[in-house]
Amino acid sequence: MSDPTPPPISEEEAAAIAAAETPTSDKISTTSSFSSPFKKTPRSEWKYTNHDNDGKTKYGMSRDILGYGKSPVNPHWPRSAKVALNFVINYEEGGEMCTLHGDTASEHLLSDIGPGCTPLEGQRNLNVESMYDYGSRCGFWRLHRLFTSRKVPVTVYAVGMALERNIEAVGAMKEAENWEVASHGYRWWDYQNVDEDVEREHIKRTIEVHQNLLGKRPFGLYQGKPSINTRKLVVEEGGFLYDSDAYNDDLPFWTMEYSPGRPHLVIPYSLTENDMLFTAPHGWSSPDDFTNHLKKTLDYLILEGRSGQPKMMSVGLHCRLARPARVAALAEFVDYAKSYGREVWICTRENIANHWYENHLPRGIGNPIDPAEFGRKGGAINKGNKFSYLGNLTKSREESGENQPSSSPIKDITESAKTGDVI
Repeated sequence: MSDPTPPPISEEEAAAIAAAETPTSDKISTTSSFSSPFKKTPRSEWKYTNHDNDGKTKYGMSRDILGYGKSPVNPHWPRSAKVALNFVINYEEGGEMCTLHGDTASEHLLSDIGPGCTPLEGQRNLNVESMYDYGSRCGFWRLHRLFTSRKVPVTVYAVGMALERNIEAVGAMKEAENWEVASHGYRWWDYQNVDEDVEREHIKRTIEVHQNLLGKRPFGLYQGKPSINTRKLVVEEGGFLYDSDAYNDDLPFWTMEYSPGRPHLVIPYSLTENDMLFTAPHGWSSPDDFTNHLKKTLDYLILEGRSGQPKMMSVGLHCRLARPARVAALAEFVDYAKSYGREVWICTRENIANHWYENHLPRGIGNPIDPAEFGRKGGAINKGNKFSYLGNLTKSREESGENQPSSSPIKDITESAKTGDVI
């Protein structure tokens, strides 16, 4: 049996204990022996997090729980719009999990079967496959007719393999006026546990699919189910204007976490203003629920905009969920948004990115970016700087074969920011 007697302590340790136990006043001490994970920081420096675990890179990118705080930046949307409204069509059908695609299990997420659906290991789920097929056969075309007939700009989150399987839909995306096709990964996978090299290859392959089928590379990326490596790989690739793998703000924001000396733009997305809630037990029970929620969201954002704090609003849509009654509800909201006139800027995410690059000082996560580094003067971008920190983006646009009037980022940004539909 081991000796229960504690080991002797040194004179220094004894002195430290005595000092700690000596009362400094006649008041009862409230000091705990618990070692707080927070460093003692003056209140004036509380703006930035000081938790000991922050910055441990094995967990991937850091968190910013503060954002813009109580005083969000005024985005100064074109023509003084109060809300930048972006509709997103998620084109995923044909890129989901399926044993016919070489996967080990069938898809089980985001169908009208609901959350009770589970993946079938080594088997096909014909019901899920058929529901996904509805998206590429019918749902996409219903959404396409709605938005093109009303001349509404759209962003498509397109899965690379899904594009390869439906060339007719690709042609429709390419021909539609003011449609942006962004990357949604090569597969509609959960990349959480996918090897970093595999994810890097998928990003590269998706860019090639866009170049081959659409004639230009994507400038936005939404992986949807990202890994801790996704944003790092996006920044490393160097040709994306933005990514949207975030839900943490009503406005775009900058980060330099993976790009010292060059800011990366994040345009947050939403899973709330999203038709995916038709498949969730806590979501929409009828199409009217969807319409009313979207209207109330827009109404409140308009009020905030009128008070000097304009915001953006994203509406997420899925082709396989685009059944007639639901799209009728969506059409009602589109017309409602148009009724606000110039107060609503209906645009693509690329329009938003271009506007942000031209008009707003980058602000990083936890560390403000030095204004002098980017030629900021008097609250406006110094045009003489020519966005020199976007050299890789310029190169990417040139290599993409995109038929732009100029490969100059500042001209591309200025022209593209004007193409959003301010109604």
